[in-house]
Amino acid sequence: MTEKYDQLDIRILKALQEDASIPVLDLAEQLGSSKSVVWRRIQRLQKLGVIKARVALLDARRLGLGVTVFAQVKMARHGKSMLEGFVEQIRAYPQVVECHTVMGDFDFLLKIVAESVEQYRQFLWNSLSSIEGVQEVSSSISMMQVVENRGLPLVLRKARSE
Repeated sequence: MTEKYDQLDIRILKALQEDASIPVLDLAEQLGSSKSVVWRRIQRLQKLGVIKARVALLDARRLGLGVTVFAQVKMARHGKSMLEGFVEQIRAYPQVVECHTVMGDFDFLLKIVAESVEQYRQFLWNSLSSIEGVQEVSSSISMMQVVENRGLPLVLRKARSE
């Protein structure tokens, strides 16, 4: 069952998506609420898993990670142990910043960051391709990121009348 979120919850979440480092007192003032109410709401949203973490977003290019690759991985077999084994192994590589299971011609979509195309090639040949069960990898190098929406599109949903 989906939890119910009211307007204050949504406003808190929107504000935290913009700046998770905002002090609770400042957030409460911004929202026209009390510090204790906002603090309790944040605690509740964390307990429910709506707020998964509070992190800093880093600029990959400024840190020397100028190449972003989207790799589509096709597995030779689709047994549970094979797929779980791939996921377990891929989690060990810090350059894999996202891994999605997907429907279609491929089984996984990876977002990988690297310093250079050569560094990615080495990762592909020495690590990714050597994971048991990997049959095929199709790589696309991002030329330029044109949209970066880190926040979710939050809206207050009206309760359905029953």
